[in-house]
Amino acid sequence: MPTAPQTTDELYEELQANQRRPYGRTRTVTAEELVDAAERFEETLPLVRALLELQEAYTYGSEPRKSPVAFARLLTLFDEQPDVFDENLRHLVFWRFKWVAAALRALPEIPRTSLRQWLTEMRERYEKAGLGLQPYYGQAYRLAAHVGEDTDLAFELWAARTRTPLSDCEACEISERALYHLASGDDERALRTWEPVLAGKESCQEEPARSIAHALLPLLRAGHTDRARELHLAGYRGCRRNPSMSGEVGRHLEFCALTGNEARGLELLAENRNLFDEVDSPLELLDFLNGVEVLLRRVEQLGHGELPAAGFPGRTWTVTGLRAEVHGRADDLAARFDARNGTTAHTDRRGARLGRAPLLEALELTLRTRRLDEVAVVPGVPVAAPAARAVAAFPESLPELVARARALDEQGHPDARACWTELRTRVTAPDYTHPDDPAVGPLARLRADLLADEASRRGERDDFTEAAALYEEAAGLYDDAGTPAHAALARAHAVLATAEIPPQTSARAASETPSGLPADGAADTGDTDGIPAEVAALTAAHAAMVRLHAETSGLAPYQEARLLRLRATALGLRLQASRSDGHVAAVLHEVGLLHDFATRHDIPGQIAGALVLRAHTFAISGDLPAAAAETDALLDRLEAHGPAWHLPRALGLRARLRLGAQDAEAAHADLGEALRLAADWPADAVDTARLHGDLAEACMHLGRPDEALRHLTRSAELNLRRGDRFDAYCAYSNAATLSLDLGRVEDCIALLDSLLAEPDVAAGEPDDRLVAQLRLTRARALRAGEDLKAATTEFLALAAESAGWDDDPGSHAMIAAETAVLLAEADEFDRAREAADQALAAHARDPRHEALSNCLRELARLQARQQGSDGLAGALAFLADAGRVAEEAHSAGYEAHGRPLDSALAYEYGRVHAYADAYEDALAALEKALALIGEPGPDNGRAGEWAECVRFAAAMEGVYLERPAPALARLDAAVSRLTALGHTEETEPLTSLAARLRDEE
Repeated sequence: MPTAPQTTDELYEELQANQRRPYGRTRTVTAEELVDAAERFEETLPLVRALLELQEAYTYGSEPRKSPVAFARLLTLFDEQPDVFDENLRHLVFWRFKWVAAALRALPEIPRTSLRQWLTEMRERYEKAGLGLQPYYGQAYRLAAHVGEDTDLAFELWAARTRTPLSDCEACEISERALYHLASGDDERALRTWEPVLAGKESCQEEPARSIAHALLPLLRAGHTDRARELHLAGYRGCRRNPSMSGEVGRHLEFCALTGNEARGLELLAENRNLFDEVDSPLELLDFLNGVEVLLRRVEQLGHGELPAAGFPGRTWTVTGLRAEVHGRADDLAARFDARNGTTAHTDRRGARLGRAPLLEALELTLRTRRLDEVAVVPGVPVAAPAARAVAAFPESLPELVARARALDEQGHPDARACWTELRTRVTAPDYTHPDDPAVGPLARLRADLLADEASRRGERDDFTEAAALYEEAAGLYDDAGTPAHAALARAHAVLATAEIPPQTSARAASETPSGLPADGAADTGDTDGIPAEVAALTAAHAAMVRLHAETSGLAPYQEARLLRLRATALGLRLQASRSDGHVAAVLHEVGLLHDFATRHDIPGQIAGALVLRAHTFAISGDLPAAAAETDALLDRLEAHGPAWHLPRALGLRARLRLGAQDAEAAHADLGEALRLAADWPADAVDTARLHGDLAEACMHLGRPDEALRHLTRSAELNLRRGDRFDAYCAYSNAATLSLDLGRVEDCIALLDSLLAEPDVAAGEPDDRLVAQLRLTRARALRAGEDLKAATTEFLALAAESAGWDDDPGSHAMIAAETAVLLAEADEFDRAREAADQALAAHARDPRHEALSNCLRELARLQARQQGSDGLAGALAFLADAGRVAEEAHSAGYEAHGRPLDSALAYEYGRVHAYADAYEDALAALEKALALIGEPGPDNGRAGEWAECVRFAAAMEGVYLERPAPALARLDAAVSRLTALGHTEETEPLTSLAARLRDEE
């Protein structure tokens, strides 16, 4: 707190501000400072209120040692100055006896006799005040359950009593009853008892998150796996990183461990690393550590004890090391509680949890399924995918392995890459000795081979800068090894890779970011003398490769074919960049040279490559029939002569052509067959990730969004495994948006939470606009999940950041507009006005007519609905802005995709005036809206809008202005017209209103 409050009003304002903060260290420290400030005032009431806030901060900040101390001060004031406490404050004092009872139970150093003495104190004070004893018996039961003695009797004494105003809320009491049945071994009864809470019918600050955590395993044992999955996603979000719910976090970790989701468990453990340091409650810590140990034991049993794990601060941990530490600490805590209680309950319960076997081998919890071997992956480093097929064992002899790798590489065979990977492992081993074998050649030659393979991988991930450098280094080593033909081929690759480096590294991001939010500098194309830099670079690269080809002698046929392929590829890329008809012939000429050469020398892979390039060229030039014919010919040749590993890509190409021709069914069939064939080859070699992405698109065209979602996530997973994180994040972003559109809100949030926690994202390495899109989708999902506080926080942060996007004010306009609506929903209309003004300013630079008009009308509706006539002026100001936006749209010739802006605005004027009880003005506005909409026709898609306007106008006229006759005439005429036009569904609300008006007559 910068300065202490000088007046009680300032103190109360600070207390209210602190109550809006999340529980944790900041809120607790501020509460302590406010108590110090309150002590300076002569009045007692400010101190009472400050102590109440402090005790709450201690209680929900998991600091049970301090909560009773704060309450003792409060109780002293209550005894000494009871007149200061009004009915509400008195209620709070008696309520918080229960908080102290819970705090004392959580401290093993507090003797059992002291626990009972506190309950006696509570009972005596309740009796003296004439209060019902049900809350006392509730605390007595909780102590019995904690100790593990006389639980049944204590439960009956509590559960049979009538609730009082000081009883725990319905949700908390339901949870306690369910936990009793669960401890008795009756899962079915526990779940029945929990149902109102799990279904969301009863809730409070801690519920349903607390109940969900305990219900997960019973749900699995009862066979309700889908519900357990859904509740895990929703419930975890309600307790993560919260010290006062660390025990519940531990149960979510346990759930992951027992359902084959150990990798997710480690991910959640990392997200909650703060709990190792911030949980001051020994009982909560024990519950948390028990869950942590269940997870770590399971990971260790699966052979991954060496994996890193988030743990106690001050050092780094492996799974094995952390498990040993957790085991010792948890054993000690359980023993301390049992020593205090005189039972073995906590040790027994701990043993039962650690002894549980997995309940399911694998349960897909999230859209992002991860394996344990992916947990410690360095961003950008490829991960070996699960083997799809058996690959021949590598020869033990290094010369034999080198010979195999080179022979496969000459063919372009996908298995060459696995051989190079094995060779890289052997060559980089500390004890490696290079053989003196002419067939292998010098070490420089082998190192060059490995560099060329690595450069190829980098190029596939569009890391052209690094690819070019690696190819150049390889060329130098080939020269040193006396293999000039290999050196020339490596230099040709380097030339092409250099030409593919974008003029600005963000240009690619601008074209591929799924939100359409361009990256910084995307507008700078680097044109030179009117020729785009990329086109000029590719033209120069082609010329350089032609010269290199002419100057190099001694090329083997496969090497000369590759040079021809690179030349044709450079011109194909130039055509793709320029889209110029003048560049088509040059590509086809080079492709013809390649095809003729490969045919003369019988090089099947390059023959197929030539046919692919020809099909691509026709497709880019817009000649889809020719492209389709070439692709069919390619497939016929591959099926007859091979090579078989080209089939999946060729089928993928034909599928994309069929998608372009609006034949999604045929495209879906091609892609399904492509994936079936791709299973026989390494995923990178046949670009399985793209096949899944294209299949997702086909599924969307066919109205199969759930299937599309599966393929999107699979595409993202494969891209991530090969180190292409940008494409992976784009695919995951699209998957998150689709899952949100499908109403799978928790799936969306869980996926995005996982992505945003990635080390490279946290470090700000990926494209900033892509990360902003992930956050924006998450904010929208939070809003859809009714977590408005978290959604508003994220929207405000995004609005502040996007204000600096000088190259993209339109996106800032849309983000600021959504932020304004959220603020209005929270009744913060002054801040909503500020956000709307930001949106309007950005819109002036980059118009977003429809989105902004929709936002302004919604703001007006919210203010009028929530403030009535008091908010009319503000609402009308929003509508005036919407009117100016509509006029601008009309002047610019913009046509809205949804309702026309002018009629929608007139309708909103009607609704706003209706909320403000200005019914004549409302009716006049609705009459204007009807005139703008116009009479419906048989094929007019606006019949529903017209009917709604008629209904609203009739309601104003007949109900609020009490003129039923003209209202009924209006309704009857509209019903007749709509019926005659065949719009019978639209007549139902009109006939319903007419019947109501006639009944009231």
